[in-house]
Amino acid sequence: MSDKIIFLVEDNPDDEALTLRALKKNNIMNQVIVAHDGAEALDYLLGPNSDNNRVPQVILLDLKLPKIDGLEVLKRLRADERTKLLPVIILTSSREEQDLINSYQLGANSYIRKPVDFNQFIAAVQQLGLYWLVLNEFPPARR
Repeated sequence: MSDKIIFLVEDNPDDEALTLRALKKNNIMNQVIVAHDGAEALDYLLGPNSDNNRVPQVILLDLKLPKIDGLEVLKRLRADERTKLLPVIILTSSREEQDLINSYQLGANSYIRKPVDFNQFIAAVQQLGLYWLVLNEFPPARR
């Protein structure tokens, strides 16, 4: 399981640290690559220097990002043949119903509101890891 990359797109350093801590606490030892804004995320996944050998198993995408917001990132990922099948989990603190609707309309695989309580967040990350990194099967050619 540890060879499967997790791609975290998160601009808030506290939420980044919390997510990394929750992964570690759940013994999810996968490599985590972090992008701190939407432009950096798109450059990693779609840019001219993107590495076909470092395709993430799952993308954890915040919505409220600088430069390019999460919904636009999701839209561009779904429009590109190389990334349209990558699992994208929206991991956000947004309580706006329209964000939820737009995320699914643009092709999100899941929408998770970040729990405020750390223990609830640890439990949510544990379920994420179990499902997306262990149980879920992907199409054979993802790039």
